[in-house]
Amino acid sequence: MGLPETAWKDLSFVAFDTETTGKYPLESEICEIAAVKYRGGAIVDEYQTLLKPSRPMSQMVIDIHHITNEMVEKAPTIQEKIFEFHRFIQGSVCLAHHAPFDLGFISVDLESAGLPTPEEPVVCTSLLSRKMIRESSNHKLQTLIQLLNIDGGQAHRALDDAKACLQVALECFHRVGEDALLKDILQAQGGALQWSQYSMNDLLEESRFQHLIRASRERLAVDMVYDGGSRPGKNRVVEPIGIVRNPNGDFLVAIENGRLPPKRYFLNKISEAKIKG
Repeated sequence: MGLPETAWKDLSFVAFDTETTGKYPLESEICEIAAVKYRGGAIVDEYQTLLKPSRPMSQMVIDIHHITNEMVEKAPTIQEKIFEFHRFIQGSVCLAHHAPFDLGFISVDLESAGLPTPEEPVVCTSLLSRKMIRESSNHKLQTLIQLLNIDGGQAHRALDDAKACLQVALECFHRVGEDALLKDILQAQGGALQWSQYSMNDLLEESRFQHLIRASRERLAVDMVYDGGSRPGKNRVVEPIGIVRNPNGDFLVAIENGRLPPKRYFLNKISEAKIKG
């Protein structure tokens, strides 16, 4: 029997969450990661660690998750802890609220460490709750916590959010059906999410994307030709912030000619890109 044909009650799940130094992979980093493992009707293990990013965090970011630069000053780096996290999630179906955000960050770090991304599909409790908890005014995690009377702990801290994500998932699973299969849950959320969809290594096969990835990491300017927008086919000078892998279309987030706010540029419309200079 394949994994999708397995009853959800017979599976091992890992609900996880990340806190980050910004919105976009490559430019920003994970500063906290946590997870809880659920099997046989109970939480059987937990994982949590703060992580020291390579650059100080801005006050705007600190105000969101309340993780200060002093708190992470002596913390390990993601390069030191990603192997532990990889072992923790092995053999489990992962759950996350707004999963594409977390997958985008963690996939980068797994690949940087030479680790394979998991083959098991991922459940996004934000997508699933939209179908199964329709009485909610919105599907933010904190709104669902209040609606379902869940003990949410401290908002925007990874372990408490991971535990809340698990409770939202279980509520959705019960609503899908006590005897439902994993494929029924994936169908309810609108289809399976796969770790491989968020790979950065796949983009390295093309030189234009190599330049964009390096520029995002090192904050370098790029000369780029974009076959879209108001000036299709014209040269643009941009400062990449990050690349977002998205099943509906991968895109670059960048500042053009120093003007805010940042814009989105779909990768399939970038015909040329080279680090400036």
